[in-house]
Amino acid sequence: MTQQSLATSDKLDGAVLKVAGVVVLGAIMSILDVTVVSVALPKFQSEFDASYARVAWTMTAYTLALATVIPLSGWAADRFGTKRLYMVALTLFTIGSGLCAMADTIGELIGYRVLQGLGGGMLMPLGMTIMTRAAGPHRIGRLMAVLGIPMLLGPIGGPILGGWLIDTASWHWIFLINLPIGLIALIYAQFALPKDAPEPSESFDFVGMLMLSPGLALFLYGVSSLPEAGTFAEAKVWAPMLVGGALVVAFVLYSFKPRHPLLDLRLFRNRSLTIASVTMFVFIIAFMGAGLLFPSYFLQVRGESTLAAGLLMAPQGIGAMITMPIAGTLADRVPIGRTVPFALGLIVVGFFGFTQVDPQTSYWLLGGSLFVMGLGMGGTMMPIMTSALRTLQAQEVARGSTLVNILQQIGGSVGAAVMSVILTNELNGSRPIPGLVDESGKPITEAGLAIASQQRPELLQQMPVDPSIIERGLDFAAKSFASTFWVAFALVVLTIIPAAFLPRRRQPAQLDDPQGEQVRTPVVIH
Repeated sequence: MTQQSLATSDKLDGAVLKVAGVVVLGAIMSILDVTVVSVALPKFQSEFDASYARVAWTMTAYTLALATVIPLSGWAADRFGTKRLYMVALTLFTIGSGLCAMADTIGELIGYRVLQGLGGGMLMPLGMTIMTRAAGPHRIGRLMAVLGIPMLLGPIGGPILGGWLIDTASWHWIFLINLPIGLIALIYAQFALPKDAPEPSESFDFVGMLMLSPGLALFLYGVSSLPEAGTFAEAKVWAPMLVGGALVVAFVLYSFKPRHPLLDLRLFRNRSLTIASVTMFVFIIAFMGAGLLFPSYFLQVRGESTLAAGLLMAPQGIGAMITMPIAGTLADRVPIGRTVPFALGLIVVGFFGFTQVDPQTSYWLLGGSLFVMGLGMGGTMMPIMTSALRTLQAQEVARGSTLVNILQQIGGSVGAAVMSVILTNELNGSRPIPGLVDESGKPITEAGLAIASQQRPELLQQMPVDPSIIERGLDFAAKSFASTFWVAFALVVLTIIPAAFLPRRRQPAQLDDPQGEQVRTPVVIH
């Protein structure tokens, strides 16, 4: 059956649903993987004896890998065919998952997460392209509803699934669970996806990729080395930051020269795109960076099990699930300059509760705060992205969606690195316990022992200390989390400034192509 014949009916027929099944499987693996790992970071700390800033690189490296391959996927799909490339992406993700489960050191785990991200970054944009070609652009709304299922359930089910697997089995299973799903998806894809022939494509900006991705990685590595080094004067801090910053600046200057750059920064001449992009970038740094710390607070300060921490995070996903469909409907009727500031206000109100955390903060308060934040989150991301792309010409949509998607992943990487560094730096200020050192000879701090004892109570039998020390340590740890949340809170408040300039009048969409040319499918952002 040809791809054209699949698109003859307004309804999603069996052939289209078979294709959708493959794409949904890939989306489930990609989206769940981000949320599952978020509750595992404290486990990685104890398992690999690493700082929070170090283990946060399991998220930073993954999102940087996503940002690397997102622009590559469109070019590679034309050159090698979408079916073939989608199966390669599934294979990379599945192999990367297996290797992550076998990692013996935190360095190995970070490296394998890069491989996983290279596959995961292609699954969503390729899946959207495959589904649009199979069903036709006139049924894209129905297809988005299908893809929206894992996008809505991921933030709820991911932390719960990750917590259950870690508590009942081990951390390895948050990666091993991808192996059977990946194998089923590969077999399914072989039989369900229609064949397509490679086509001539635009040239790909490999020079730009070789500047941007290493530049960001080096700069963030220097930032994350700061808590261990203790000062910017250390070469391991300033050297990678300097080289990385130079590469990023060189990339920006270079990007205006190629005909088809990795990121088309010329699109920032569009005022609506620029304002929406700035709003989203600042928001992602704050919200996604601090979002990694919410489950860590429940685990390390409150001593909850990983499953309990996942369940405690559920109100945020439920809130987003309620408002996301409403926000999508309003985005076509009400100017986002009137809705997004209100949604950001909800996030500010919810976030404030976490700036007040201590070792006994009410779970009703924190659960309510997460729910209110979720309500705001569901009303923020999709409308901002709609505004970013709405006023672009048809031939600019693919480049615009790639630009917005990469900015989102870069913002997530920066947020994870910066917030973890702030938290680690705060915790390092805890008072050392006289006479107690770890295996490497470093003094054990009150906060360090208090956090470790929450997950491993037997430590207090091996290291008998006055209970007041543990109490002081937990109080210090809670204040460290609160201080980090204050930084994120300030950034969310700062986001209201560019959001105030979002369009307050309805803007005519420019997506209809007057030339009748084929419009490439926008990238789905997750």
